[in-house]
Amino acid sequence: MSPRDAIAVPDDDYRLLMGVLPEPLKAAVRDLSPGEVLEVVMDLGRPPEARLTGRVVRLSESPITREDLAHVLSQVGTVSEDNRAGIERTLHRVSAIRNRQGKVVGLTLRVGRAIFGTIDMLKDLIASGLNILLLGRPGVGKTTKLREVARVLADDLGKRVMVVDTSNEIGGDGDIPHPGIGGARRMQVSRPDRQHDVMIEAVENHMPEAIIVDEIGTSAEAAAARTIAERGVQLVATAHGNTLENLVLNPTLSDLVGGVHTVTLSDEEARRRHTQKTINERRAPPTFDVVVEMVSRDEVLVHRDTAQSVDRLLAGENVGGERRQLVEGQVEVKEEPRAVAPLPAPPSEPLAPAASRAAPRRGGGAQPGLRQGTTRIYAHAASRDLLERVLRDLGPDARVVGRLENADVVLTLRSRANDPKLRKIAEKTGARVLAIKRNSSSEMRRVLRDVFLIAEGVDEDQVREAVMEAEHAIQRVLSEAVVVPLAPRPPRLRKLQHRLVSRYHLETVSHGSEPQRHLIIYPLGALVDIPREQQEMEGEEGATRSQPPMYG
Repeated sequence: MSPRDAIAVPDDDYRLLMGVLPEPLKAAVRDLSPGEVLEVVMDLGRPPEARLTGRVVRLSESPITREDLAHVLSQVGTVSEDNRAGIERTLHRVSAIRNRQGKVVGLTLRVGRAIFGTIDMLKDLIASGLNILLLGRPGVGKTTKLREVARVLADDLGKRVMVVDTSNEIGGDGDIPHPGIGGARRMQVSRPDRQHDVMIEAVENHMPEAIIVDEIGTSAEAAAARTIAERGVQLVATAHGNTLENLVLNPTLSDLVGGVHTVTLSDEEARRRHTQKTINERRAPPTFDVVVEMVSRDEVLVHRDTAQSVDRLLAGENVGGERRQLVEGQVEVKEEPRAVAPLPAPPSEPLAPAASRAAPRRGGGAQPGLRQGTTRIYAHAASRDLLERVLRDLGPDARVVGRLENADVVLTLRSRANDPKLRKIAEKTGARVLAIKRNSSSEMRRVLRDVFLIAEGVDEDQVREAVMEAEHAIQRVLSEAVVVPLAPRPPRLRKLQHRLVSRYHLETVSHGSEPQRHLIIYPLGALVDIPREQQEMEGEEGATRSQPPMYG
Protein backbone atom coordinates (compact mmCIF):
# COMPACT_ATOMS: atom_id res chain seq x y z
CA MET A 1 0.00 0.00 0.00
CA SER A 2 1.40 3.38 -0.97
CA PRO A 3 1.37 6.35 1.41
CA ARG A 4 -1.29 7.99 -0.72
CA ASP A 5 -3.54 4.96 -0.13
CA ALA A 6 -2.63 5.02 3.54
CA ILE A 7 -3.79 8.61 4.08
CA ALA A 8 -6.17 8.54 6.96
CA VAL A 9 -7.90 11.56 8.40
CA PRO A 10 -10.21 10.11 11.07
CA ASP A 11 -13.84 11.05 10.54
CA ASP A 12 -13.94 12.65 13.98
CA ASP A 13 -10.90 14.77 13.18
CA TYR A 14 -12.30 15.89 9.85
CA ARG A 15 -15.66 16.76 11.41
CA LEU A 16 -13.85 18.84 14.02
CA LEU A 17 -12.18 20.85 11.24
CA MET A 18 -15.49 21.36 9.42
CA GLY A 19 -17.11 22.34 12.71
CA VAL A 20 -15.06 25.53 13.00
CA LEU A 21 -16.19 26.83 9.60
CA PRO A 22 -19.14 29.21 9.09
CA GLU A 23 -22.39 27.38 8.31
CA PRO A 24 -22.49 28.15 4.53
CA LEU A 25 -19.04 26.56 4.07
CA LYS A 26 -19.62 23.37 6.03
CA ALA A 27 -21.81 21.74 3.40
CA ALA A 28 -19.40 22.67 0.59
CA VAL A 29 -16.42 21.14 2.41
CA ARG A 30 -18.45 18.08 3.43
CA ASP A 31 -18.99 17.23 -0.25
CA LEU A 32 -15.23 17.01 -0.85
CA SER A 33 -13.17 13.86 -0.39
CA PRO A 34 -11.30 14.14 2.96
CA GLY A 35 -8.29 12.36 1.51
CA GLU A 36 -7.84 15.03 -1.20
CA VAL A 37 -8.29 18.20 0.84
CA LEU A 38 -5.02 19.92 1.74
CA GLU A 39 -6.29 23.22 3.15
CA VAL A 40 -9.13 25.73 3.20
CA VAL A 41 -8.26 29.37 2.49
CA MET A 42 -10.35 32.29 3.77
CA ASP A 43 -9.22 35.81 2.79
CA LEU A 44 -11.20 38.93 3.66
CA GLY A 45 -13.21 40.21 0.67
CA ARG A 46 -12.49 37.15 -1.48
CA PRO A 47 -14.44 33.93 -2.14
CA PRO A 48 -13.25 31.00 0.03
CA GLU A 49 -11.32 28.17 -1.62
CA ALA A 50 -10.39 24.58 -0.87
CA ARG A 51 -7.01 23.45 -2.15
CA LEU A 52 -6.98 19.82 -3.14
CA THR A 53 -4.29 17.59 -4.58
CA GLY A 54 -3.69 19.06 -8.04
CA ARG A 55 -6.66 21.46 -8.13
CA VAL A 56 -8.49 24.31 -6.38
CA VAL A 57 -12.24 24.34 -5.65
CA ARG A 58 -14.19 27.54 -4.93
CA LEU A 59 -16.47 26.88 -1.97
CA SER A 60 -18.75 29.90 -2.36
CA GLU A 61 -19.23 32.93 -4.58
CA SER A 62 -19.81 35.12 -1.54
CA PRO A 63 -16.71 36.92 -0.25
CA ILE A 64 -15.40 36.28 3.25
CA THR A 65 -16.40 38.85 5.88
CA ARG A 66 -14.80 39.84 9.16
CA GLU A 67 -17.61 37.99 10.93
CA ASP A 68 -16.61 34.77 9.14
CA LEU A 69 -13.00 35.15 10.28
CA ALA A 70 -14.06 35.96 13.85
CA HIS A 71 -16.32 32.87 13.91
CA VAL A 72 -13.40 30.57 13.03
CA LEU A 73 -11.05 32.21 15.53
CA SER A 74 -13.60 31.78 18.31
CA GLN A 75 -13.71 28.01 17.65
CA VAL A 76 -9.96 27.28 17.73
CA GLY A 77 -7.20 27.58 20.31
CA THR A 78 -5.30 30.75 21.12
CA VAL A 79 -3.35 32.22 18.23
CA SER A 80 0.31 32.23 19.30
CA GLU A 81 3.08 34.70 18.49
CA ASP A 82 3.85 32.83 15.26
CA ASN A 83 0.21 33.42 14.15
CA ARG A 84 -0.72 29.75 14.46
CA ALA A 85 -3.49 28.00 16.31
CA GLY A 86 -4.90 24.49 16.37
CA ILE A 87 -7.88 22.32 17.26
CA GLU A 88 -7.27 20.31 20.41
CA ARG A 89 -6.18 16.66 19.92
CA THR A 90 -6.08 17.01 16.16
CA LEU A 91 -3.26 17.70 13.72
CA HIS A 92 -5.12 20.49 11.93
CA ARG A 93 -3.43 23.88 11.85
CA VAL A 94 -5.00 27.32 11.55
CA SER A 95 -2.64 30.09 10.43
CA ALA A 96 -3.56 33.78 10.49
CA ILE A 97 -2.61 36.65 8.17
CA ARG A 98 -2.71 40.09 9.82
CA ASN A 99 -2.80 43.63 8.47
CA ARG A 100 -0.51 46.42 9.63
CA GLN A 101 -2.75 47.13 12.59
CA GLY A 102 -2.55 43.51 13.76
CA LYS A 103 -6.10 42.54 12.76
CA VAL A 104 -6.66 39.15 11.13
CA VAL A 105 -7.53 39.49 7.43
CA GLY A 106 -6.95 35.92 6.28
CA LEU A 107 -6.90 32.34 7.54
CA THR A 108 -5.39 29.10 6.22
CA LEU A 109 -6.90 25.93 7.67
CA ARG A 110 -4.54 23.06 6.87
CA VAL A 111 -5.77 19.49 7.19
CA GLY A 112 -3.40 17.52 9.43
CA ARG A 113 -2.81 13.84 8.70
CA ALA A 114 -1.06 10.92 10.32
CA ILE A 115 0.11 8.78 7.38
CA PHE A 116 1.28 5.30 8.29
CA GLY A 117 3.89 3.79 5.97
CA THR A 118 5.09 7.14 4.67
CA ILE A 119 8.71 6.51 5.75
CA ASP A 120 9.10 3.07 4.18
CA MET A 121 11.68 4.67 1.86
CA LEU A 122 13.73 5.81 4.88
CA LYS A 123 13.13 3.07 7.43
CA ASP A 124 16.65 1.61 7.15
CA LEU A 125 18.14 5.06 7.78
CA ILE A 126 15.90 5.70 10.78
CA ALA A 127 16.85 2.36 12.34
CA SER A 128 20.57 3.05 11.84
CA GLY A 129 20.68 5.59 14.66
CA LEU A 130 22.24 8.23 12.39
CA ASN A 131 21.30 11.91 12.55
CA ILE A 132 18.99 12.68 9.61
CA LEU A 133 17.98 16.04 8.12
CA LEU A 134 14.92 16.33 5.86
CA LEU A 135 14.82 19.09 3.25
CA GLY A 136 12.01 20.04 0.89
CA ARG A 137 9.68 22.74 -0.31
CA PRO A 138 6.56 23.65 1.76
CA GLY A 139 3.72 21.16 1.38
CA VAL A 140 5.88 18.22 0.29
CA GLY A 141 5.22 16.33 3.53
CA LYS A 142 8.26 16.97 5.76
CA THR A 143 6.24 17.31 8.98
CA THR A 144 4.10 14.29 8.10
CA LYS A 145 7.21 12.15 7.70
CA LEU A 146 8.68 13.57 10.90
CA ARG A 147 5.53 12.54 12.79
CA GLU A 148 5.80 9.01 11.41
CA VAL A 149 9.52 8.90 12.32
CA ALA A 150 8.61 9.66 15.94
CA ARG A 151 6.04 6.82 15.97
CA VAL A 152 8.40 4.27 14.36
CA LEU A 153 11.29 5.12 16.70
CA ALA A 154 9.08 4.92 19.79
CA ASP A 155 6.76 2.02 18.95
CA ASP A 156 8.58 -0.17 16.43
CA LEU A 157 12.16 0.35 17.64
CA GLY A 158 11.39 0.86 21.33
CA LYS A 159 13.46 4.01 21.81
CA ARG A 160 12.94 6.85 24.26
CA VAL A 161 11.79 9.62 21.90
CA MET A 162 11.16 13.29 22.67
CA VAL A 163 9.41 15.57 20.18
CA VAL A 164 10.21 19.29 20.44
CA ASP A 165 6.97 20.69 19.06
CA THR A 166 7.28 24.43 18.49
CA SER A 167 3.96 25.06 16.74
CA ASN A 168 2.11 21.87 17.78
CA GLU A 169 2.23 20.61 14.20
CA ILE A 170 3.85 17.28 15.02
CA GLY A 171 1.84 16.22 18.05
CA GLY A 172 -1.29 18.29 17.51
CA ASP A 173 -2.90 21.03 19.57
CA GLY A 174 -3.75 20.66 23.25
CA ASP A 175 -1.94 19.05 26.17
CA ILE A 176 -2.46 15.42 25.09
CA PRO A 177 -0.39 14.43 22.02
CA HIS A 178 -2.06 13.00 18.96
CA PRO A 179 -1.84 9.19 18.54
CA GLY A 180 0.05 9.82 15.30
CA ILE A 181 3.35 10.12 17.24
CA GLY A 182 2.77 6.81 19.00
CA GLY A 183 4.51 6.46 22.36
CA ALA A 184 6.86 9.40 21.78
CA ARG A 185 6.73 12.15 24.40
CA ARG A 186 6.18 15.76 23.44
CA MET A 187 7.59 19.06 24.76
CA GLN A 188 5.73 22.20 23.72
CA VAL A 189 7.52 25.51 23.15
CA SER A 190 6.08 28.66 24.69
CA ARG A 191 7.53 31.00 22.04
CA PRO A 192 9.17 30.26 18.67
CA ASP A 193 12.38 32.02 19.73
CA ARG A 194 12.78 29.54 22.60
CA GLN A 195 12.97 26.41 20.45
CA HIS A 196 16.74 26.08 20.90
CA ASP A 197 16.39 26.32 24.70
CA VAL A 198 13.77 23.57 24.76
CA MET A 199 15.95 21.37 22.53
CA ILE A 200 18.78 21.54 25.10
CA GLU A 201 16.33 21.15 27.99
CA ALA A 202 14.95 17.97 26.43
CA VAL A 203 18.43 16.40 26.43
CA GLU A 204 19.44 17.56 29.90
CA ASN A 205 16.20 16.75 31.75
CA HIS A 206 14.57 13.75 30.08
CA MET A 207 17.37 11.41 28.85
CA PRO A 208 15.95 10.73 25.38
CA GLU A 209 17.61 8.37 22.91
CA ALA A 210 16.18 10.33 19.99
CA ILE A 211 14.94 13.89 19.52
CA ILE A 212 12.57 15.07 16.77
CA VAL A 213 12.62 18.76 15.75
CA ASP A 214 10.64 20.54 13.04
CA GLU A 215 11.94 23.56 11.10
CA ILE A 216 15.44 24.41 12.28
CA GLY A 217 15.74 27.96 11.02
CA THR A 218 18.13 30.05 13.17
CA SER A 219 21.81 29.93 14.06
CA ALA A 220 20.89 29.29 17.72
CA GLU A 221 18.84 26.26 16.73
CA ALA A 222 21.66 25.03 14.49
CA ALA A 223 24.07 25.33 17.43
CA ALA A 224 21.63 23.46 19.69
CA ALA A 225 21.37 20.71 17.07
CA ARG A 226 25.16 20.32 17.05
CA THR A 227 25.19 20.13 20.87
CA ILE A 228 22.57 17.35 20.81
CA ALA A 229 24.48 15.40 18.16
CA GLU A 230 27.71 15.67 20.15
CA ARG A 231 25.99 14.16 23.19
CA GLY A 232 25.21 10.96 21.32
CA VAL A 233 21.47 11.50 20.97
CA GLN A 234 19.95 10.63 17.57
CA LEU A 235 18.52 13.75 15.97
CA VAL A 236 15.94 13.78 13.18
CA ALA A 237 14.89 17.22 11.98
CA THR A 238 13.67 19.32 9.07
CA ALA A 239 15.18 22.59 7.84
CA HIS A 240 14.38 25.37 5.41
CA GLY A 241 15.73 24.67 1.92
CA ASN A 242 14.94 22.47 -1.06
CA THR A 243 18.35 20.92 -1.71
CA LEU A 244 21.72 20.32 -0.10
CA GLU A 245 23.14 23.16 -2.19
CA ASN A 246 20.55 25.57 -0.72
CA LEU A 247 21.70 24.59 2.75
CA VAL A 248 25.41 24.99 1.98
CA LEU A 249 24.78 28.49 0.57
CA ASN A 250 22.69 29.52 3.59
CA PRO A 251 25.11 31.23 6.02
CA THR A 252 22.73 30.70 8.94
CA LEU A 253 22.21 26.96 8.49
CA SER A 254 25.35 25.80 6.68
CA ASP A 255 26.77 24.70 10.05
CA LEU A 256 24.25 21.83 9.96
CA VAL A 257 26.30 20.26 7.16
CA GLY A 258 29.75 21.34 8.38
CA GLY A 259 29.85 25.01 7.44
CA VAL A 260 31.98 26.64 4.76
CA HIS A 261 35.11 28.77 4.99
CA THR A 262 37.54 30.25 2.48
CA VAL A 263 41.06 28.82 2.25
CA THR A 264 44.03 30.28 0.38
CA LEU A 265 46.33 27.63 -1.09
CA SER A 266 49.98 27.89 -1.98
CA ASP A 267 50.87 28.06 -5.66
CA GLU A 268 52.15 24.48 -5.56
CA GLU A 269 49.03 23.13 -3.85
CA ALA A 270 46.72 25.01 -6.23
CA ARG A 271 48.56 23.48 -9.20
CA ARG A 272 48.40 20.02 -7.64
CA ARG A 273 44.64 20.31 -7.10
CA HIS A 274 44.09 22.11 -10.42
CA THR A 275 42.05 24.80 -8.66
CA GLN A 276 42.23 28.50 -7.94
CA LYS A 277 44.37 29.66 -5.04
CA THR A 278 41.31 30.76 -3.08
CA ILE A 279 38.75 27.98 -2.61
CA ASN A 280 35.83 27.11 -0.36
CA GLU A 281 36.13 24.11 1.94
CA ARG A 282 33.98 22.43 4.57
CA ARG A 283 34.89 23.86 7.97
CA ALA A 284 33.92 21.02 10.36
CA PRO A 285 32.22 17.61 10.54
CA PRO A 286 28.50 17.93 9.73
CA THR A 287 25.87 17.78 12.46
CA PHE A 288 23.71 15.46 10.34
CA ASP A 289 25.18 12.24 8.97
CA VAL A 290 22.47 11.89 6.31
CA VAL A 291 20.60 14.55 4.30
CA VAL A 292 17.34 13.62 2.57
CA GLU A 293 16.01 15.91 -0.20
CA MET A 294 12.25 15.38 -0.51
CA VAL A 295 11.40 15.66 -4.20
CA SER A 296 7.75 14.65 -3.70
CA ARG A 297 5.70 12.60 -1.27
CA ASP A 298 6.78 9.41 -3.03
CA GLU A 299 10.33 10.33 -4.07
CA VAL A 300 13.46 11.34 -2.15
CA LEU A 301 17.15 11.88 -2.89
CA VAL A 302 19.36 10.51 -0.11
CA HIS A 303 22.89 11.74 0.59
CA ARG A 304 24.20 8.93 2.82
CA ASP A 305 27.52 10.65 3.58
CA THR A 306 26.85 14.35 4.13
CA ALA A 307 30.54 15.24 4.52
CA GLN A 308 31.47 13.61 1.22
CA SER A 309 28.52 15.17 -0.62
CA VAL A 310 29.34 18.68 0.66
CA ASP A 311 33.00 18.25 -0.32
CA ARG A 312 32.00 17.25 -3.84
CA LEU A 313 29.61 20.19 -4.07
CA LEU A 314 32.28 22.69 -2.99
CA ALA A 315 34.71 21.16 -5.49
CA GLY A 316 32.24 21.87 -8.31
CA GLU A 317 31.49 18.20 -8.92
CA ASN A 318 28.16 16.42 -9.29
CA VAL A 319 26.97 15.52 -5.80
CA GLY A 320 25.25 12.27 -6.80
CA GLY A 321 23.06 10.57 -4.23
CA GLU A 322 20.59 7.71 -3.94
CA ARG A 323 17.18 8.32 -5.53
CA ARG A 324 14.42 6.36 -3.85
CA GLN A 325 10.88 6.10 -5.20
CA LEU A 326 7.79 4.34 -3.93
CA VAL A 327 6.21 2.57 -6.90
CA GLU A 328 3.11 0.43 -6.27
CA GLY A 329 4.11 -0.09 -2.66
CA GLN A 330 7.70 -1.11 -3.47
CA VAL A 331 10.78 1.01 -2.84
CA GLU A 332 12.96 1.42 -5.94
CA VAL A 333 16.53 2.64 -5.40
CA LYS A 334 18.70 4.17 -8.12
CA GLU A 335 22.18 5.68 -7.78
CA GLU A 336 22.52 9.20 -9.19
CA PRO A 337 25.59 9.77 -11.45
CA ARG A 338 28.42 11.60 -9.72
CA ALA A 339 30.11 12.90 -12.84
CA VAL A 340 29.51 13.45 -16.52
CA ALA A 341 31.46 11.09 -18.82
CA PRO A 342 34.61 12.78 -20.18
CA LEU A 343 34.42 14.22 -23.66
CA PRO A 344 36.43 12.69 -26.47
CA ALA A 345 39.22 14.78 -27.97
CA PRO A 346 38.03 17.37 -30.52
CA PRO A 347 38.50 16.13 -34.09
CA SER A 348 41.13 17.48 -36.50
CA GLU A 349 43.14 19.27 -33.81
CA PRO A 350 46.70 18.37 -32.71
CA LEU A 351 46.80 17.16 -29.12
CA ALA A 352 49.45 17.14 -26.45
CA PRO A 353 51.11 13.75 -25.87
CA ALA A 354 49.02 12.96 -22.77
CA ALA A 355 45.81 14.56 -23.94
CA SER A 356 43.38 15.11 -21.10
CA ARG A 357 41.08 17.78 -19.81
CA ALA A 358 42.54 20.43 -17.56
CA ALA A 359 40.52 21.68 -14.64
CA PRO A 360 38.43 24.87 -14.83
CA ARG A 361 40.26 28.07 -14.01
CA ARG A 362 39.17 31.59 -13.14
CA GLY A 363 36.13 32.40 -15.24
CA GLY A 364 36.82 29.39 -17.45
CA GLY A 365 35.88 25.79 -18.00
CA ALA A 366 37.43 22.68 -19.47
CA GLN A 367 40.25 22.80 -21.96
CA PRO A 368 39.84 19.95 -24.45
CA GLY A 369 43.12 18.88 -25.99
CA LEU A 370 45.40 20.36 -23.30
CA ARG A 371 47.64 18.48 -20.89
CA GLN A 372 46.79 17.81 -17.25
CA GLY A 373 47.94 20.66 -15.00
CA THR A 374 49.66 23.87 -16.06
CA THR A 375 49.51 24.56 -19.82
CA ARG A 376 52.88 25.57 -21.36
CA ILE A 377 52.67 28.26 -24.06
CA TYR A 378 55.44 29.31 -26.48
CA ALA A 379 55.36 32.69 -28.27
CA HIS A 380 56.59 32.16 -31.86
CA ALA A 381 57.14 35.44 -33.71
CA ALA A 382 54.95 37.07 -31.04
CA SER A 383 55.79 39.22 -28.01
CA ARG A 384 56.58 37.05 -24.99
CA ASP A 385 56.22 39.98 -22.57
CA LEU A 386 52.83 40.87 -24.01
CA LEU A 387 51.71 37.23 -23.77
CA GLU A 388 52.76 37.05 -20.11
CA ARG A 389 50.81 40.21 -19.29
CA VAL A 390 47.67 38.85 -20.99
CA LEU A 391 47.97 35.52 -19.13
CA ARG A 392 48.34 37.34 -15.80
CA ASP A 393 45.23 39.36 -16.57
CA LEU A 394 43.08 36.42 -17.72
CA GLY A 395 44.34 34.11 -14.97
CA PRO A 396 44.32 30.61 -16.57
CA ASP A 397 46.60 27.86 -15.28
CA ALA A 398 49.28 28.52 -17.90
CA ARG A 399 52.87 29.76 -18.17
CA VAL A 400 55.16 30.91 -20.97
CA VAL A 401 58.12 28.64 -21.86
CA GLY A 402 61.31 29.54 -23.72
CA ARG A 403 61.67 26.47 -25.95
CA LEU A 404 59.30 25.40 -28.71
CA GLU A 405 59.98 21.72 -27.97
CA ASN A 406 58.55 22.10 -24.42
CA ALA A 407 55.27 23.76 -25.45
CA ASP A 408 51.75 22.38 -25.34
CA VAL A 409 50.44 25.43 -27.20
CA VAL A 410 52.22 27.67 -29.69
CA LEU A 411 50.96 31.23 -30.23
CA THR A 412 52.12 32.70 -33.52
CA LEU A 413 51.26 35.31 -36.13
CA ARG A 414 49.04 34.10 -38.93
CA SER A 415 51.75 35.03 -41.44
CA ARG A 416 54.18 32.68 -39.68
CA ALA A 417 51.76 29.81 -38.96
CA ASN A 418 53.04 27.73 -41.90
CA ASP A 419 56.72 27.98 -40.94
CA PRO A 420 58.15 24.51 -41.86
CA LYS A 421 60.26 24.26 -38.69
CA LEU A 422 57.29 25.20 -36.51
CA ARG A 423 55.03 22.66 -38.24
CA LYS A 424 57.61 19.89 -37.99
CA ILE A 425 58.15 20.34 -34.25
CA ALA A 426 54.42 20.78 -33.58
CA GLU A 427 53.64 17.52 -35.39
CA LYS A 428 56.36 15.73 -33.43
CA THR A 429 55.38 17.02 -29.97
CA GLY A 430 51.61 17.26 -30.54
CA ALA A 431 51.60 20.97 -29.67
CA ARG A 432 48.56 22.99 -30.69
CA VAL A 433 49.21 25.99 -32.96
CA LEU A 434 47.07 29.11 -32.47
CA ALA A 435 47.25 31.92 -35.01
CA ILE A 436 46.64 35.63 -34.32
CA LYS A 437 46.22 38.34 -36.94
CA ARG A 438 48.55 40.85 -35.31
CA ASN A 439 50.88 41.09 -32.33
CA SER A 440 48.46 42.84 -29.96
CA SER A 441 46.99 42.16 -26.54
CA SER A 442 43.42 42.23 -27.88
CA GLU A 443 44.24 39.49 -30.42
CA MET A 444 45.95 37.39 -27.76
CA ARG A 445 43.01 37.80 -25.38
CA ARG A 446 40.56 36.75 -28.09
CA VAL A 447 42.42 33.53 -28.89
CA LEU A 448 43.23 32.63 -25.28
CA ARG A 449 39.62 33.21 -24.16
CA ASP A 450 38.61 30.60 -26.75
CA VAL A 451 41.28 28.13 -25.66
CA PHE A 452 40.62 28.37 -21.92
CA LEU A 453 36.85 29.00 -22.24
CA ILE A 454 37.00 32.26 -20.31
CA ALA A 455 33.96 34.53 -20.04
CA GLU A 456 35.17 37.78 -18.50
CA GLY A 457 32.83 39.62 -16.15
CA VAL A 458 30.75 36.50 -15.45
CA ASP A 459 30.48 34.70 -12.12
CA GLU A 460 32.71 31.61 -11.95
CA ASP A 461 29.89 29.33 -10.80
CA GLN A 462 27.74 30.38 -13.75
CA VAL A 463 30.64 29.73 -16.15
CA ARG A 464 31.28 26.31 -14.63
CA GLU A 465 27.60 25.40 -14.83
CA ALA A 466 27.35 26.54 -18.47
CA VAL A 467 30.48 24.58 -19.48
CA MET A 468 29.37 21.41 -17.68
CA GLU A 469 25.95 21.62 -19.31
CA ALA A 470 27.49 22.05 -22.78
CA GLU A 471 29.96 19.20 -22.20
CA HIS A 472 27.16 16.86 -21.12
CA ALA A 473 25.09 17.87 -24.15
CA ILE A 474 28.03 17.36 -26.55
CA GLN A 475 28.59 13.90 -25.07
CA ARG A 476 24.96 13.00 -25.73
CA VAL A 477 24.97 14.39 -29.27
CA LEU A 478 28.16 12.51 -30.17
CA SER A 479 27.16 9.20 -28.59
CA GLU A 480 23.41 9.15 -29.30
CA ALA A 481 23.13 11.38 -32.41
CA VAL A 482 20.22 13.27 -30.82
CA VAL A 483 19.30 16.97 -30.77
CA VAL A 484 19.93 18.52 -27.33
CA PRO A 485 18.62 21.95 -26.24
CA LEU A 486 20.53 23.88 -23.56
CA ALA A 487 19.11 26.08 -20.83
CA PRO A 488 18.64 29.84 -21.44
CA ARG A 489 21.88 31.74 -20.79
CA PRO A 490 23.10 35.37 -21.02
CA PRO A 491 24.91 36.29 -24.29
CA ARG A 492 28.44 35.88 -22.89
CA LEU A 493 27.72 32.38 -21.61
CA ARG A 494 26.03 31.41 -24.88
CA LYS A 495 29.13 32.61 -26.71
CA LEU A 496 31.31 30.47 -24.45
CA GLN A 497 29.09 27.44 -25.15
CA HIS A 498 29.33 28.23 -28.88
CA ARG A 499 33.13 28.10 -28.64
CA LEU A 500 33.11 24.73 -26.92
CA VAL A 501 30.62 23.16 -29.35
CA SER A 502 32.55 24.47 -32.38
CA ARG A 503 35.58 22.37 -31.38
CA TYR A 504 33.59 19.25 -32.15
CA HIS A 505 32.26 20.55 -35.49
CA LEU A 506 28.65 20.14 -34.40
CA GLU A 507 25.81 22.41 -35.51
CA THR A 508 24.45 24.80 -32.90
CA VAL A 509 21.58 27.26 -33.36
CA SER A 510 20.30 30.00 -31.06
CA HIS A 511 16.55 30.02 -30.47
CA GLY A 512 14.14 32.32 -28.68
CA SER A 513 14.27 35.88 -27.42
CA GLU A 514 15.95 37.32 -24.34
CA PRO A 515 15.92 36.31 -21.55
CA GLN A 516 14.86 32.82 -22.77
CA ARG A 517 17.34 32.71 -25.69
CA HIS A 518 19.25 29.42 -25.68
CA LEU A 519 21.35 27.10 -27.83
CA ILE A 520 20.30 23.86 -29.49
CA ILE A 521 23.04 21.40 -30.50
CA TYR A 522 22.53 19.18 -33.56
CA PRO A 523 24.53 16.10 -34.67
CA LEU A 524 27.03 16.51 -37.52
CA GLY A 525 25.22 16.55 -40.88
CA ALA A 526 21.76 17.00 -39.36
CA LEU A 527 19.20 19.07 -41.27
CA VAL A 528 18.89 22.24 -39.21
CA ASP A 529 15.75 24.31 -39.71
CA ILE A 530 16.67 27.88 -38.76
CA PRO A 531 13.70 30.29 -38.48
CA ARG A 532 14.07 33.45 -40.55
CA GLU A 533 14.24 35.67 -37.48
CA GLN A 534 17.07 33.51 -36.12
CA GLN A 535 19.31 33.81 -39.18
CA GLU A 536 20.84 37.16 -38.24
CA MET A 537 24.10 37.58 -36.41
CA GLU A 538 23.71 37.80 -32.67
CA GLY A 539 26.14 40.58 -31.81
CA GLU A 540 28.31 39.50 -28.90
CA GLU A 541 27.52 35.84 -29.44
CA GLY A 542 28.61 35.73 -33.07
CA ALA A 543 26.99 33.79 -35.87
CA THR A 544 23.96 31.71 -35.12
CA ARG A 545 25.79 28.61 -36.34
CA SER A 546 29.11 27.60 -34.81
CA GLN A 547 32.14 28.25 -36.96
CA PRO A 548 35.41 26.30 -36.72
CA PRO A 549 37.98 28.10 -34.53
CA MET A 550 40.68 30.13 -36.29
CA TYR A 551 43.60 27.88 -35.43
CA GLY A 552 46.61 27.46 -37.64
